[in-house]
Formats: sequence, C-alpha cells, structure tokens
Amino acid sequence: MLSLKSSSHYDSACLPDLLPLYYRRLFPFSQYYRWLNYGGVQKNYFQNREFSFTLKDDIYVRYQSFSTQTELEKEMQKINPYKIDIGAIYSHRPSQHNTVKSGSFQALEKELVFDIDMTDYDDVRSCCSAADICCKCWTLMTIAIHILDRALREDFGFQHLLWVYSGRRGVHCWVCDEAARKLSVAARSAVAEYLSLVKGGDEMLKKVVLTDPIHPFIRESLAVVERYFPRYALQEQDILGRKESVDKVLALMPEDVRKELQQDFRNEKKPENRWKLVIEQAKRKQGTAKKGQYFEKEIMLQYCYPRLDVNVSKGVNHLLKSPFSVHPKTGRISVPMDLKELETFDPFAVPTISQICEELDRPRTGEEEEKSEDTKEKENEKDAAERRKIRDYKRTSLAKYVKYFDQFLDKMAHSWKGELLKKSDLQKDF
Repeated sequence: MLSLKSSSHYDSACLPDLLPLYYRRLFPFSQYYRWLNYGGVQKNYFQNREFSFTLKDDIYVRYQSFSTQTELEKEMQKINPYKIDIGAIYSHRPSQHNTVKSGSFQALEKELVFDIDMTDYDDVRSCCSAADICCKCWTLMTIAIHILDRALREDFGFQHLLWVYSGRRGVHCWVCDEAARKLSVAARSAVAEYLSLVKGGDEMLKKVVLTDPIHPFIRESLAVVERYFPRYALQEQDILGRKESVDKVLALMPEDVRKELQQDFRNEKKPENRWKLVIEQAKRKQGTAKKGQYFEKEIMLQYCYPRLDVNVSKGVNHLLKSPFSVHPKTGRISVPMDLKELETFDPFAVPTISQICEELDRPRTGEEEEKSEDTKEKENEKDAAERRKIRDYKRTSLAKYVKYFDQFLDKMAHSWKGELLKKSDLQKDF
C-alpha cells in the first residue's frame, strides 16, 4: 500500500543544499507579506507579528519580527529555516519583548486556527498508524474539511478560510476574517468546543454521546459522514469484517443490542449487510427506548468525525506551522488547498522541495521565453530579482498552489475594499 513514508523520493540530507535555493528563488514572499499585512489597514500589524524558526539540529528561535517584506526575506535567506511557525500579533514588536516592562507584552490578535492530525485517528484506522498516511485514511481529512468549512461559514459567518496541507499527515485551517482574528480566548474556546464531538482519550471506549434532540450542526455533520461511511469504514477499514474490529464496534452499543447482533453476525459475514442489521436494530431501539437511541449515528461519528487539537484553537499565542514551510521529514511543501478540488486532492502529488528545485533546472520552452518577452515591458518597473522570482515558481509544480493562495488573497482584498468604502460612506453621512 502506498504510504507517505515510502512514496517520497526525497532525501532529508539534501535539505541544507535545497533550502537556500528555495528561499532565494521559489518562496512566494510577496503573496506571503500581502496575506500577513492584511491590506495595511491596522498600524504595525505585520511588524508586531511573531515568527518562529526551527533551524538545523532542532535549534528553535522564537519572537522574531520584521518591519518589512524585504527584512523578512533577507533574514530567511540568511538562516534558511527548516520550519517556519506563525504566532500572534503582540502589543509590542516580538523581537523587542525582552526590553518591554514585565506583563505588558501581550498577544492581542491572531487568526482562528484549527489543526487536524491523522495520528489522532489511530483507534479508527487500520491501514496506517502514527505519522504514516495512505489514500484510504486520507478520506478522514476530506470529511473533516467538508464539515468544518461548512460550519465555520454557515454557522459562524466567516468567509476567509485558508486550508493548508501540513506537508505530512494533516491539515490546518486559518480563519482570516477580522472578526475571527479579534476573538478572545473564551470565544475561541467556545467555537472549538462547539465543533468538538469526539471526547475522551485512549482509555475512553465510547467517545461520542448524542442527546435528544440532535443539534442541527450535528445533523449537518452526519449528512457528510453518511456519504463517506460505507466506503471508508465498511470497505476500506473493514470495521465489520475482522473479529477484533467487529468487537470494538459492538462495544459501542447497548448491551441487549450487542447480544442480538453477535448472534446475527454469525450468519451474516458481509460487512455491508452487517451494517444493515445494525441500522435495523437502531430503528427498533428508537421506537422503544429513551436512552441509547442514536447508537448507529454515534458509531459513524466516532469513526469519521473530525478530531481537533482544541488547544491549538483556544490560545491566541499558540504557534502554527506556516503555509509554504517545508516538512523536513517528507520534503513536501505545506501548500494551500483548493476546496473545489478537495475530492481529488492527493497528498502524494504535493511537490517536494527536491522536485521543484529540479524543475527550476529544466531548460525553458520557447513558449515560456516568448511569454516572458511579452511581459517584460509591463514588468520594467519591478526590480530584476522580483521579476525572476515571479518567473521561477511559475516554472515549477508550486505554481498552482501559489495561484490558489493568490485567489484567496484577492477575495480578502475585495472584502477589505468593501469595508473601507462602507466606512467612508458612513463618515460622509455624518
């Protein structure tokens, strides 16, 4: 079975040689700055942002901050970080935090973020474990994105959600609306708790408990889970095929139902038919009992519902891996995802740093040469380095992911302009 461990033709020993090239010619600094500067509407927003870098041999450097895009660029090209993390916007410049009076250096704002990691699903996937993933269990990430994206947009009214593949075994979501960035710790906790259904650690057998009536948010989430459950759980994970996994599913049911189904399963071996028997028992139970009436829904949610690292979402000063950071273990770039292509997103197709650096060395086609001639005039105002950078990533597999990022930024810029116009119109009215 293809797993991310075995699929990548990447040698981490090459990373020190590849990173200088990546940061010099491929990292999309202008888009990156455009994102984190948020239209320059708030004074010192970019300047007061914390960056943290992990260098070779796990040397960790926190509280870095930069006045301009150029300053950030120069520093990253000088130190070539193995990993980039993004933190909060502080009351003072993070690089000067030691000079600020104790207690007055405060994290004020940050995007509302979500971190979904495949290792948290180890009790419900049999194809892989720990840091390994394959196309079978990746379905869990697809389900998670569908559920959370809908809830954040429709239930909370957020619009600017940046979904990013982590580069190895999970996904991150950056909610970038101004309202989301300004949320207090209590409000972030409330959003994270609202979205959390799977509760309890390894020792907890039953991790989802539904009460009557089922909340509309849970109903919406179930509609997504039901679409994927037969293929993911019954076919690919075979949860009603192998004895060990059948026992785990039966343990999540009321005792009387469990006993009856143990008998029925002796005569019925096909997982799909066994699940039909579970559904029949659930319907029967719903007609008679008050408790345990949603056990089939609880099982589906336990096996497929997103598992959030709630602490990442709650804290304003929590760091999260940056988009376009390189994953040191796999070499894959942490890329923005296009939700229109979510069903076909393939983590194994995401480019590695060695791949895009190789693509830079390929001879350029006549068409590319022509195109650059056409655009030369328009680009004359820009300096040569900037021009080369734009051209360089466009010649690699990174291009389409930078394009998704550009589209996301354009939508955000459009809404800032709308807000500014609204504000100026209101001022005219006074």
